[in-house]
Amino acid sequence: MRPRRLRSSLTVLGAVATATALALGPAAPATAGTQRPVPAGRTATAHGLTPVTDLLAQRLLLADKVAAAKYGTDTPIDDPVREAQILDDVRARASSLGLEPDAVAAVFRDQIEANKLVQRAVYARWDAHPGERPTERPDLAREVRPALDRITTGLLAALRDTERTRSAPSCGTRLATAAGWSAYTHRLDALHLKGLGRALPSVCAGPR
Repeated sequence: MRPRRLRSSLTVLGAVATATALALGPAAPATAGTQRPVPAGRTATAHGLTPVTDLLAQRLLLADKVAAAKYGTDTPIDDPVREAQILDDVRARASSLGLEPDAVAAVFRDQIEANKLVQRAVYARWDAHPGERPTERPDLAREVRPALDRITTGLLAALRDTERTRSAPSCGTRLATAAGWSAYTHRLDALHLKGLGRALPSVCAGPR
């Protein structure tokens, strides 16, 4: 990651935390996987990039199921062959939507890294606290990957629909605001909030 982009990523992550804590008001600690209603009088209209950040949040929350499916098996967290297939697929689909394939692949590469960040942290927690390990193993091929594929389709459409907003000079600020709303409504805990910060760097298409 280029130094300029790294600074941008850290700035956005800080802004996400601020937007969640301040703009949305006090709230009980969030629990990953549960959607929170928008507080009365604070309708979440508006932030043109929330269709993108909502999908990023949903994808992050699926990382827990991916981890549960893999934990204790010989399926590794890092899967370069699968990752390359995903990136090749989104490049091809981006081109058919009139999007720049490498720019879209960069967005999805960030999603993959964000998900692995969550998976590694979840593994570490389960290693340290065996009582918290999942009691059921989701089916990776039949349950988890189809859900990820649906999010991929939605995210490609959202990237197309927000292309002008993502290219605007105001994208960074609008992205932080949208991510704050999504973090709040999806009840992201500290780990998933960190993952969201890792998922954001390539969303804005303008100069950094």
